[in-house]
Amino acid sequence: MKLVIPMAGFGTRMRPHTWTRPKPLLPVAGKAMLGHILDRFRDLPVEEYVFIVGWLGEQVEAYVHEHYDLPAHFVEQREMLGQAHALWLAREYMSGPQFVLFVDTLFDEVDFSGLDAPGLDGVIFTKYEEDPRRFGVVETNDQGVATRLIEKPSSMDNKNVLMGLYYFQDGAWLARACHTLMERRMQTKGEYYLADAITLMIQDGAKFETREVGVWKDTGKPETTFITHRYILEHGYDNSATALRPGVSLIPPVFIHPEATVERSVVGPYVSIGKGAVVRDAILRDTIVDEGAEITASLLENSLVGRWVKINGQFHRWNIGDSSSVA
Repeated sequence: MKLVIPMAGFGTRMRPHTWTRPKPLLPVAGKAMLGHILDRFRDLPVEEYVFIVGWLGEQVEAYVHEHYDLPAHFVEQREMLGQAHALWLAREYMSGPQFVLFVDTLFDEVDFSGLDAPGLDGVIFTKYEEDPRRFGVVETNDQGVATRLIEKPSSMDNKNVLMGLYYFQDGAWLARACHTLMERRMQTKGEYYLADAITLMIQDGAKFETREVGVWKDTGKPETTFITHRYILEHGYDNSATALRPGVSLIPPVFIHPEATVERSVVGPYVSIGKGAVVRDAILRDTIVDEGAEITASLLENSLVGRWVKINGQFHRWNIGDSSSVA
């Protein structure tokens, strides 16, 4: 079994942070989002990993090699022509059973049983959303079998949203469908979408089940990153019991790296502080502080603080990228 992760986008909704790092490497609760995603597959029989990278992709490769011992391939997508185009570029690695997962997607409470059931060509994982218009949706028959996928629907009628996780029994069939999509120039809003490639497979006789996941979080933009940060801290990443320092008040859940310095401060709830960061005489809540940042005499909430940032004497909500200074 393989895991294919397309991640070549520019991450424009997470700027300024993505000017210096690809979005999958931005920290959430003390770990890159990519790390949280890879950990979700730790207990599955994944034998090969394929990362489709673009902007600053060499950083992704360095991160994977430093933190994981994986049989990994890295494919570069230079033109942003869409999801199906990205998968087609990785066609030499797409054979046999495989997952496809988009890197914004964090999930829990997922049923992975029976993926190799006879007659089943794949599984489309979904989540109910009140407003499906910025996602894709899947239409099904009475048995829950997919009949059509629609990317960025204009109506609110179908709320069975594509949450970015798919299983394919035959990756080569998917690669062929992506190629057909591009041969026929079947674009949606100027891009080649995976949803349209899967619809081609269904038209050619493929049977896809749909399964709703229990938990779906994403980090595609700052406001959803804060929600995901809260969820991760509440589910195994709170280290407030061991991170307490003299003169510091911690309000769980929080994550403080053992090599961070925190003095005379109130931290939490929902705060993570990275390696080498310094926090003095500050009050932080709902904030992510990246490695090497220095925060002094400040009150921050709902803030994303990049690497090596210096903030002194501020009461503000900050979304501030690497190597910046505010005083």
